[in-house]
Amino acid sequence: MAPPVTLDTINPKVLKCEYAVRGEIVTLAQRIQQELQSNPGSHSFDEILYCNIGNPQSLGQQPITFFREVLALCDHPAILDRSETQDLFSADAVERARQILDQIPGRATGAYSHSQGIKGLRDTIAAGIQARDGFPADPNDIFLTDGASPAVHMMMQLLIRSEEDGIFCPIPQYPLYSASIALHGGTLVPYCLDEETGWGLEISELKKQLEAAKSKGIAVRALVIINPGNPTGQVLAEENQRDIVEFCKTEGLVLLADEVYQENVYVPEKTFHSFKKISRSMGYGEEDLCLVSFQSVSKGYYGECGKRGGYMEVTGFNADIREQIYKMASVNLCSNISGQILASLVMSPPKVGDKSYKSYCAEKEGILASLARRAKALENAINNLEGVSCNKAEGAMYLFPRIYLPQKAIQAAEDANIAPDAFYCRRLLNATGIVVVPGSGFGQVTGTWHFRCTILPQEDKIPAVISRLTDFHKGFMDEFRD
Repeated sequence: MAPPVTLDTINPKVLKCEYAVRGEIVTLAQRIQQELQSNPGSHSFDEILYCNIGNPQSLGQQPITFFREVLALCDHPAILDRSETQDLFSADAVERARQILDQIPGRATGAYSHSQGIKGLRDTIAAGIQARDGFPADPNDIFLTDGASPAVHMMMQLLIRSEEDGIFCPIPQYPLYSASIALHGGTLVPYCLDEETGWGLEISELKKQLEAAKSKGIAVRALVIINPGNPTGQVLAEENQRDIVEFCKTEGLVLLADEVYQENVYVPEKTFHSFKKISRSMGYGEEDLCLVSFQSVSKGYYGECGKRGGYMEVTGFNADIREQIYKMASVNLCSNISGQILASLVMSPPKVGDKSYKSYCAEKEGILASLARRAKALENAINNLEGVSCNKAEGAMYLFPRIYLPQKAIQAAEDANIAPDAFYCRRLLNATGIVVVPGSGFGQVTGTWHFRCTILPQEDKIPAVISRLTDFHKGFMDEFRD
């Protein structure tokens, strides 16, 4: 008798869904890690260096003290009135925890909250957005979520009716988008970023792809923008952002702005501007543009991936649509309370005059300065490899170098029935313990090959990453030289 569930009988949308960041290469890395633990010396390296995912604390980044103090006090309010608490926690963390607990019904972080998130925390986030952008923000526009990913899923669920609905996505893209579009039964409409111009977005490319989609009977509903870029690490110029806003307004597209790396900008000539700020500065209001902005506590300098905190700010939608979004949020009851608290702290950190301000600034600046140094060191090293070119790491947490693979290597990959960049990444892992993700998992121009590498290994590990990668690459090129 056949089992009740087989690959032929499950939802075909699940089969179409892929997520390369935790794909085949990572599974292989985890197997090798187990081998290293059970049989030390079984490989030519003694540890796996995970450069595949933006997961800072797993690689040794320390959490921000003030954030964790407030979280701890909120989770265990019984210690707020103990005398030793004053010695263990900063005074402003104690004060902030009291304020937050006063906003939580029942003062209980173990209770459900309002489905959009705790109102007082949304007030704080709205004030933080207003301080960042210089334009008003409404707490009722904010939906707190378990990281940015559920917010993206929610919007895809709202917008996609059938395969005839398309969502514009950058190529390369973060595979959350392709996976989410596949799961919800829509069509990904690709637009290629221009590697030659530092992963720039050309409006002419958007127009071309929009016409191509229309000719296939696809109604494009929304445009996804990732800024700063993942996996590409670019920061959009303000002028480019204005053109994008204008395009979305003209074509009646929802603008889905993934802005989770807004704190991660490493070059002095670039600045992060939110799409809401850009659209408001152009004179466009609620009635002109449907805009959803995503933010997360997983990235930035805080890197609190496991706390699953984030939000989306939803503007420009009619009241009846907002009601439907609220209904979808209600189905999930609410996002986790620790993540909600963290999202409010991220958007309202210690200020001048607060007891924790100096130590907070030192931690934040130390992390961001170190990330900038690591990005530069890896960028330089990768650009020194034969047949590899890498654009500037302007922001986010990644480099996305292009590899010009020898024909023999491409042939060997084809013989092994594997994409050439995946072949390279697998060989790199087996030889060095370094885990990177093949560019084919993100999308790339046909005939080009890339890999995504995070800048997150701790600074003292970067020389080892560079030397292992350099030695491997030299050997690989020699082995497959045409």
